[in-house]
Amino acid sequence: MAAKTDDSGPVLPPAIESAWGLRDRPPKGPRPQMSVPTIVDAAVRVADADGLAAVSMSRVAKELGAATMALYRYVGSKDELLMLMVDTGYGPPPGPPPAEADWRAGLTRWAWADHEVLRRRPWLLHVPISGPPITPQQLGWMEDGLRCLDDTTLAEGEKTSVLLLITGYIRNEASLTAQIIEGSRAAGIEPGEMMPAYSRMVARLIDPSRFPALHRVLAAGVLDQDDDPDDEFTFGLDRILDGIEALIRRRAA
Repeated sequence: MAAKTDDSGPVLPPAIESAWGLRDRPPKGPRPQMSVPTIVDAAVRVADADGLAAVSMSRVAKELGAATMALYRYVGSKDELLMLMVDTGYGPPPGPPPAEADWRAGLTRWAWADHEVLRRRPWLLHVPISGPPITPQQLGWMEDGLRCLDDTTLAEGEKTSVLLLITGYIRNEASLTAQIIEGSRAAGIEPGEMMPAYSRMVARLIDPSRFPALHRVLAAGVLDQDDDPDDEFTFGLDRILDGIEALIRRRAA
Protein backbone atom coordinates (compact mmCIF):
# COMPACT_ATOMS: atom_id res chain seq x y z
CA MET A 1 0.00 0.00 0.00
CA ALA A 2 1.36 3.40 -0.93
CA ALA A 3 2.27 5.78 1.89
CA LYS A 4 -0.16 8.59 2.60
CA THR A 5 1.03 11.93 1.32
CA ASP A 6 0.29 15.61 1.71
CA ASP A 7 1.48 18.62 -0.26
CA SER A 8 5.01 18.26 1.16
CA GLY A 9 5.39 14.52 0.44
CA PRO A 10 4.81 11.27 2.37
CA VAL A 11 3.24 11.62 5.80
CA LEU A 12 5.74 10.35 8.36
CA PRO A 13 4.60 8.00 11.14
CA PRO A 14 4.71 9.61 14.61
CA ALA A 15 7.61 7.39 15.78
CA ILE A 16 9.79 8.49 12.86
CA GLU A 17 8.93 12.14 13.44
CA SER A 18 9.89 11.72 17.09
CA ALA A 19 13.15 9.94 16.23
CA TRP A 20 14.19 12.77 13.95
CA GLY A 21 13.14 15.47 16.40
CA LEU A 22 10.29 16.65 14.22
CA ARG A 23 7.73 16.42 16.99
CA ASP A 24 7.68 16.31 20.75
CA ARG A 25 4.06 16.47 22.05
CA PRO A 26 4.48 18.99 24.88
CA PRO A 27 1.36 19.06 27.03
CA LYS A 28 -0.56 22.20 27.73
CA GLY A 29 -0.08 23.93 31.04
CA PRO A 30 3.11 24.22 33.16
CA ARG A 31 6.53 23.42 31.73
CA PRO A 32 6.63 19.64 31.19
CA GLN A 33 8.99 17.48 33.19
CA MET A 34 9.20 14.79 30.51
CA SER A 35 10.17 14.57 26.87
CA VAL A 36 10.42 11.82 24.28
CA PRO A 37 14.18 11.31 24.94
CA THR A 38 13.71 11.02 28.72
CA ILE A 39 10.94 8.45 28.25
CA VAL A 40 12.99 6.43 25.77
CA ASP A 41 16.08 6.57 28.00
CA ALA A 42 14.02 5.26 30.91
CA ALA A 43 12.67 2.41 28.78
CA VAL A 44 16.20 1.49 27.69
CA ARG A 45 17.29 1.40 31.35
CA VAL A 46 14.46 -1.01 32.13
CA ALA A 47 15.39 -3.25 29.19
CA ASP A 48 19.08 -3.19 30.13
CA ALA A 49 18.26 -4.20 33.68
CA ASP A 50 15.42 -6.70 33.26
CA GLY A 51 15.05 -7.50 29.55
CA LEU A 52 12.56 -6.42 26.93
CA ALA A 53 9.68 -8.35 28.52
CA ALA A 54 9.85 -6.00 31.50
CA VAL A 55 9.22 -2.92 29.36
CA SER A 56 5.68 -1.60 29.56
CA MET A 57 4.24 1.87 29.58
CA SER A 58 3.36 1.49 33.26
CA ARG A 59 6.87 0.29 34.19
CA VAL A 60 8.49 3.17 32.32
CA ALA A 61 6.10 5.62 33.96
CA LYS A 62 7.07 4.23 37.36
CA GLU A 63 10.73 4.65 36.45
CA LEU A 64 10.04 8.32 35.77
CA GLY A 65 7.74 8.84 38.73
CA ALA A 66 4.87 9.76 36.45
CA ALA A 67 1.36 8.56 35.66
CA THR A 68 1.13 6.03 32.85
CA MET A 69 -1.32 8.12 30.86
CA ALA A 70 1.12 11.03 30.93
CA LEU A 71 3.49 9.03 28.70
CA TYR A 72 0.92 8.78 25.94
CA ARG A 73 1.06 12.54 25.50
CA TYR A 74 4.58 12.02 24.14
CA VAL A 75 4.69 8.42 22.87
CA GLY A 76 1.55 7.17 21.18
CA SER A 77 1.98 3.43 21.71
CA LYS A 78 4.34 0.74 22.88
CA ASP A 79 5.26 -0.04 19.26
CA GLU A 80 6.33 3.57 18.83
CA LEU A 81 8.36 3.31 22.03
CA LEU A 82 10.08 0.14 20.82
CA MET A 83 11.14 1.78 17.56
CA LEU A 84 12.67 4.67 19.48
CA MET A 85 14.32 2.29 21.95
CA VAL A 86 16.08 0.44 19.13
CA ASP A 87 17.50 3.68 17.77
CA THR A 88 18.72 4.78 21.20
CA GLY A 89 19.84 1.27 22.11
CA TYR A 90 22.16 1.02 19.12
CA GLY A 91 23.54 4.46 19.74
CA PRO A 92 25.89 6.33 17.42
CA PRO A 93 27.59 4.34 14.66
CA PRO A 94 31.34 3.66 14.84
CA GLY A 95 32.13 6.41 12.35
CA PRO A 96 33.59 6.19 8.85
CA PRO A 97 36.58 3.90 8.37
CA PRO A 98 40.06 5.33 8.97
CA ALA A 99 41.68 6.74 5.83
CA GLU A 100 44.35 4.04 5.83
CA ALA A 101 41.87 1.15 6.16
CA ASP A 102 40.89 -0.86 3.10
CA TRP A 103 37.32 -2.02 2.60
CA ARG A 104 37.88 -5.30 4.44
CA ALA A 105 39.42 -3.71 7.53
CA GLY A 106 36.66 -1.11 7.53
CA LEU A 107 33.85 -3.66 7.33
CA THR A 108 35.51 -5.83 9.98
CA ARG A 109 35.63 -2.87 12.35
CA TRP A 110 32.02 -2.01 11.53
CA ALA A 111 30.80 -5.58 12.02
CA TRP A 112 32.53 -5.93 15.39
CA ALA A 113 30.98 -2.67 16.56
CA ASP A 114 27.51 -3.97 15.62
CA HIS A 115 28.30 -7.29 17.28
CA GLU A 116 29.32 -5.59 20.52
CA VAL A 117 26.08 -3.61 20.68
CA LEU A 118 24.02 -6.80 20.43
CA ARG A 119 26.21 -8.56 22.96
CA ARG A 120 25.82 -5.68 25.41
CA ARG A 121 22.09 -5.30 24.78
CA PRO A 122 20.64 -8.66 23.73
CA TRP A 123 17.13 -7.31 24.24
CA LEU A 124 17.52 -5.59 20.87
CA LEU A 125 17.28 -9.04 19.28
CA HIS A 126 13.75 -9.46 20.67
CA VAL A 127 12.33 -6.32 19.08
CA PRO A 128 10.46 -7.38 15.90
CA ILE A 129 11.89 -5.97 12.67
CA SER A 130 9.10 -4.04 10.97
CA GLY A 131 10.99 -2.68 7.97
CA PRO A 132 14.29 -1.33 6.66
CA PRO A 133 16.33 1.20 8.69
CA ILE A 134 14.69 4.59 8.93
CA THR A 135 15.69 6.18 12.26
CA PRO A 136 18.74 8.48 12.62
CA GLN A 137 21.16 6.13 14.35
CA GLN A 138 20.24 3.15 12.19
CA LEU A 139 20.72 5.15 9.00
CA GLY A 140 24.01 6.38 10.44
CA TRP A 141 25.16 2.77 10.84
CA MET A 142 24.08 2.06 7.28
CA GLU A 143 25.98 5.09 6.00
CA ASP A 144 29.19 4.05 7.77
CA GLY A 145 28.93 0.51 6.42
CA LEU A 146 28.39 1.70 2.87
CA ARG A 147 31.34 4.08 3.09
CA CYS A 148 33.61 1.12 3.79
CA LEU A 149 32.83 -0.02 0.24
CA ASP A 150 33.35 3.35 -1.46
CA ASP A 151 36.57 2.38 -3.23
CA THR A 152 35.43 -1.04 -4.40
CA THR A 153 34.15 -2.00 -7.84
CA LEU A 154 30.77 -3.09 -6.50
CA ALA A 155 27.57 -1.58 -7.84
CA GLU A 156 25.48 0.44 -5.38
CA GLY A 157 22.89 -2.32 -5.15
CA GLU A 158 25.61 -4.86 -4.40
CA LYS A 159 26.91 -2.67 -1.58
CA THR A 160 23.53 -2.67 0.15
CA SER A 161 23.31 -6.45 -0.38
CA VAL A 162 26.71 -6.83 1.31
CA LEU A 163 25.48 -4.95 4.37
CA LEU A 164 22.29 -7.03 4.48
CA LEU A 165 24.36 -10.22 4.34
CA ILE A 166 26.71 -9.11 7.10
CA THR A 167 24.02 -7.73 9.41
CA GLY A 168 22.02 -10.93 8.97
CA TYR A 169 25.05 -12.97 10.01
CA ILE A 170 25.74 -10.71 12.99
CA ARG A 171 22.15 -10.89 14.19
CA ASN A 172 21.93 -14.66 13.77
CA GLU A 173 25.22 -15.27 15.61
CA ALA A 174 24.29 -12.89 18.42
CA SER A 175 20.83 -14.47 18.76
CA LEU A 176 22.26 -17.99 18.86
CA THR A 177 24.85 -17.05 21.48
CA ALA A 178 22.27 -15.26 23.64
CA GLN A 179 19.86 -18.22 23.50
CA ILE A 180 22.61 -20.66 24.43
CA ILE A 181 23.58 -18.52 27.41
CA GLU A 182 19.94 -18.21 28.50
CA GLY A 183 19.44 -21.97 28.09
CA SER A 184 22.55 -22.76 30.13
CA ARG A 185 21.44 -20.52 32.96
CA ALA A 186 17.94 -21.99 32.95
CA ALA A 187 19.40 -25.50 33.13
CA GLY A 188 21.79 -24.54 35.90
CA ILE A 189 24.84 -25.34 33.78
CA GLU A 190 27.97 -23.40 34.62
CA PRO A 191 29.78 -21.45 31.88
CA GLY A 192 32.22 -23.73 30.11
CA GLU A 193 30.31 -26.91 30.92
CA MET A 194 27.63 -26.99 28.23
CA MET A 195 29.67 -28.44 25.38
CA PRO A 196 31.47 -31.10 27.49
CA ALA A 197 28.10 -32.25 28.86
CA TYR A 198 26.68 -32.26 25.33
CA SER A 199 29.66 -34.27 24.04
CA ARG A 200 29.22 -36.94 26.71
CA MET A 201 25.51 -37.21 26.01
CA VAL A 202 25.97 -37.53 22.25
CA ALA A 203 28.69 -40.15 22.76
CA ARG A 204 26.22 -42.27 24.72
CA LEU A 205 23.53 -41.99 22.06
CA ILE A 206 25.18 -42.45 18.68
CA ASP A 207 26.32 -45.58 16.90
CA PRO A 208 29.61 -44.91 15.03
CA SER A 209 28.44 -46.99 12.08
CA ARG A 210 25.33 -44.83 11.67
CA PHE A 211 26.97 -41.49 12.49
CA PRO A 212 30.57 -41.92 11.28
CA ALA A 213 31.21 -38.24 10.56
CA LEU A 214 29.87 -37.14 13.95
CA HIS A 215 31.85 -39.91 15.63
CA ARG A 216 35.06 -38.52 14.10
CA VAL A 217 34.22 -35.08 15.48
CA LEU A 218 33.75 -36.57 18.96
CA ALA A 219 36.93 -38.63 18.68
CA ALA A 220 38.87 -35.50 17.74
CA GLY A 221 37.71 -33.81 20.95
CA VAL A 222 36.08 -30.95 19.08
CA LEU A 223 33.10 -30.85 21.45
CA ASP A 224 35.05 -31.40 24.68
CA GLN A 225 35.15 -27.72 25.56
CA ASP A 226 33.12 -24.61 24.92
CA ASP A 227 34.29 -22.54 21.98
CA ASP A 228 35.24 -18.91 22.45
CA PRO A 229 32.28 -17.00 20.94
CA ASP A 230 34.69 -14.47 19.50
CA ASP A 231 36.53 -17.22 17.62
CA GLU A 232 33.29 -18.49 16.10
CA PHE A 233 32.24 -14.98 15.11
CA THR A 234 35.62 -14.28 13.55
CA PHE A 235 35.55 -17.51 11.55
CA GLY A 236 32.12 -16.82 10.07
CA LEU A 237 32.82 -13.14 9.37
CA ASP A 238 36.10 -13.97 7.62
CA ARG A 239 34.39 -16.49 5.36
CA ILE A 240 31.75 -13.93 4.37
CA LEU A 241 34.43 -11.33 3.66
CA ASP A 242 36.35 -13.90 1.60
CA GLY A 243 33.30 -14.29 -0.61
CA ILE A 244 32.86 -10.53 -0.94
CA GLU A 245 36.53 -10.18 -1.84
CA ALA A 246 36.12 -12.76 -4.59
CA LEU A 247 33.16 -10.78 -5.95
CA ILE A 248 35.11 -7.52 -5.89
CA ARG A 249 37.98 -9.13 -7.79
CA ARG A 250 35.58 -10.54 -10.35
CA ARG A 251 33.97 -7.15 -10.84
CA ALA A 252 37.38 -5.54 -11.25
CA ALA A 253 38.30 -8.07 -13.92
